[in-house]
Amino acid sequence: MSTSKLDAPIKSYIEAANAHDVDAVARCFADDAVVTDEGRDRRGAAAIRDWADEVSRKYRPTVELLSAVAVSGRTVVTGRVSGDFPGSPVDLRYEFSVDGEKITRLEIAP
Repeated sequence: MSTSKLDAPIKSYIEAANAHDVDAVARCFADDAVVTDEGRDRRGAAAIRDWADEVSRKYRPTVELLSAVAVSGRTVVTGRVSGDFPGSPVDLRYEFSVDGEKITRLEIAP
């Protein structure tokens, strides 16, 4: 599936994450955004940039889009994630909340 049908900030996030461009990832988020990944919340731009950097260095993940649907004002993306981790690849659910041109919340879960 192509990212072309996604809202601009989600498309930009996926492209930046796949390029391992942590600064571009961080720019996709609102200043007070929250990312929940591996059961842990990261709040604010600096914490989200640190999270993106850690994930990129540790796992070198890339996401292949499988599906995207709108559910109750959120966009739920299913992606096949490959990288340097046991069990790769794995399908994960990314639940995005967007306000204008920025992601305000991202929850990542199996």
